[in-house]
Amino acid sequence: MTHRPGRRRILHRAPFLRALSAATAALAATTFIAGCGSGKSSDGASSRASSSASGSPAASFPVTLRAANGKVTIAARPAHIVSLSPTATEDLYAVGAGKQVVAVDADSDYPASAPVTSLSGLTPNIEAIAKYSPDLVVASQDSGGLVDRLGKLGVPVMIEPAAATIDDAYTQIDRIGRATGHTAQAEHTVAGMKSRIAATLKRAGSHHSGLSYYWELGASPYYSATSSTFVGRVASLFGLKNVADKADKASDGGYPQLSQEYIVSAKPRLIFLGDSGKSDGGQSPAIVSARPGWSGIPAVRSKAVIGLDGDVASRWGPRLPQLVDAIARAVEKAPSR
Repeated sequence: MTHRPGRRRILHRAPFLRALSAATAALAATTFIAGCGSGKSSDGASSRASSSASGSPAASFPVTLRAANGKVTIAARPAHIVSLSPTATEDLYAVGAGKQVVAVDADSDYPASAPVTSLSGLTPNIEAIAKYSPDLVVASQDSGGLVDRLGKLGVPVMIEPAAATIDDAYTQIDRIGRATGHTAQAEHTVAGMKSRIAATLKRAGSHHSGLSYYWELGASPYYSATSSTFVGRVASLFGLKNVADKADKASDGGYPQLSQEYIVSAKPRLIFLGDSGKSDGGQSPAIVSARPGWSGIPAVRSKAVIGLDGDVASRWGPRLPQLVDAIARAVEKAPSR
């Protein structure tokens, strides 16, 4: 995707902020709700049969999985894994493969024990990656010919791109578990995520169509996420109405730039700040309320401006239930009128 002026930081911090094709968006919309209750992998039964439910190395390898870059064969349980994606790093540790991870990219700041390096998933240095003698590399995109160039060195690469649906997030965790010899723990992780999200939805309810919201990704200029995006679909679990939907164009890919006048006139009752972290823009409820004309927005008047953890809000891994819970707490506190 071509980075638009003003979006470079946003795209760097949140890899899923990339345009979805119309076909992908349509497919994602039809599968999103089903994905919340289904842990079935898109790899199919044949791929699942190649790995043991016990997750033991002897029973699980060799294994062939279908990632975004096609079929990937892993001959033996990987002992030297390099992650070039913050979400993949979280997935690896969540499934119990942390001890196999020898290096992660500079943006992988969670968990704290991850071996952070200067490696980049956006501009990968093949020579630098090869120095870690990886027997598996996981990335969110095939930048700089990553797959082909490492393939020539005999290193398998799994591309796990930005999730379009919750089901995609579950599938990636499942696939990473099987790729690393931790099938059972991956299934346990997904089951736990589903259970927590279901409990949150039961508590907060899923029919809040009367609540409109604005999801901020960046200010000056203002960028938002529509209902067709991953975070938009997460918010849709509660039946919320996204004020950015009417402003979206096909060329925006679900991430339109909005004018301040548009946001003010839309009168959202909830405002979610995905740019509240210092490295994301440092926006806060106080800053929002001080913006010219924003004091009349219902969300500002009722103090329903929510600063989100930028990492949790921009990734699609095992901490997803935390994002769902943050939205739920905002919904629960929102005034009825």
